[in-house]
Amino acid sequence: MTDSDAAGRLVRPFALTGGRTRPSRADFTLITTVTAVDPPPELAPRPQAEQSRILRRCARPVAVAELAALLDLPVSVAVIMLCDLLEAGLITAHPPRPVSPRTPDLDLLQKVREGLGRL
Repeated sequence: MTDSDAAGRLVRPFALTGGRTRPSRADFTLITTVTAVDPPPELAPRPQAEQSRILRRCARPVAVAELAALLDLPVSVAVIMLCDLLEAGLITAHPPRPVSPRTPDLDLLQKVREGLGRL
């Protein structure tokens, strides 16, 4: 890796978030599921290239942590970008369902297992 490659990797997240280091909202945890809105709202701003990559990955529901891994982005950067997409009406965010400690949700456990297997 050359010095310019290393510098590019350091600048890239900063550029993607417009210099922001904190999300604008607290809707997202590592296991929040996000999905692209289809069709997108007519008045929504046109997504930037990296936002378009996120929207393609969100065509089917995906957890925030998995999305960040798929895009090779730090979770904090992915969350800031997801906040922008949520505010633009281009994605929906679904918090994790509460699971009763007495009755494990086997479907949820299977999805977690499958997700971990894809990482």
